[in-house]
Amino acid sequence: MSIFGSRKTRMVTAEEALPGRGTPLAVPGRHEVLGSPLEPPYPEGSETAEFALGCFWGAEKAFWQTPGVVSTAVGYEGGFTPNPAYEEVCSGLTGHAETVRVVYDPRRVSYPELLKVFWESHDPTQGMRQGNDVGSQYRSVIFYRNEAQRAAAEESAAMYGKKLAEAGYGAITTEIVPAGEFYFAEDYHQQYLSENKNPYGYCPDHGTGVACPVGLIRADG
Repeated sequence: MSIFGSRKTRMVTAEEALPGRGTPLAVPGRHEVLGSPLEPPYPEGSETAEFALGCFWGAEKAFWQTPGVVSTAVGYEGGFTPNPAYEEVCSGLTGHAETVRVVYDPRRVSYPELLKVFWESHDPTQGMRQGNDVGSQYRSVIFYRNEAQRAAAEESAAMYGKKLAEAGYGAITTEIVPAGEFYFAEDYHQQYLSENKNPYGYCPDHGTGVACPVGLIRADG
């Protein structure tokens, strides 16, 4: 999915970041697969989680296929530029990571179970890249929205880090940071790998093949 060639893998500073724009990008009214809203308000009782794990096309599909997930959307988070366009994010000059917003029913799927999907769907030891996709927008990030999510994320990172080390991988480079502004990506990126948009589309899975035990334990959050 990389369209910009080689890109230095350092984070841009606020002073270096592109100015962006004051107008948000247009957001589709409904999820292409689930039929649910992409923007708030979400169904009563649902909760929200946000994860960055490389190319957001395949990552979003992994989450919308997870039982208990009510809605998903892709966007940009963790940077400085307001309402960035895809090409700007790919330049590395916004600081944003390609991010998946996951709206879920906590009665059907727990936050630790979503963390399991997150860890197993990419290689969290690669720093500012996933496979051949290189740049700050491909870094691994958990954006927590409350203290329960933070605690669960940190616990899962410690547990999964041990599993990865046993399998010969290096240290986890995933950032665990408070959620900031989530900027919705362009319409054509939303549910990109759905049957109606790109039934033969492809987004590489960079998962390590190492199972994550976190999702086996239900917890509040």
